[in-house]
Amino acid sequence: MTTKREVVEKMCGGKGHVIIDRILGEKELNGKCRLYAKVTIEPGCSLGYHEHHNESETYFILAGQGDYDDNGTVRPVKAGDVTYTPDNHGHALTNTGDIDLVFMALIILD
Repeated sequence: MTTKREVVEKMCGGKGHVIIDRILGEKELNGKCRLYAKVTIEPGCSLGYHEHHNESETYFILAGQGDYDDNGTVRPVKAGDVTYTPDNHGHALTNTGDIDLVFMALIILD
């Protein structure tokens, strides 16, 4: 199985672009999840603030550092940290370092 890469410019109103390597496709996610992917945010880039409805999203930070906006509260994140955004809440992530911010993203449908 190979990953499917996509580069999204100004994702959710963010700066620069976000690189998404989808690990599982729609068939493998079997209607239970919307996304399972490795995501890369390069220095100077961000994933803009967005809300989730009828789903939740978890990030597991693999490398780099950033500022995570958790429904309006901003906190630093680094490798080894986990974030969770429940249904009807929002989040954003900005790379604040000088290396790629890399994380696993999992969106589970409610």
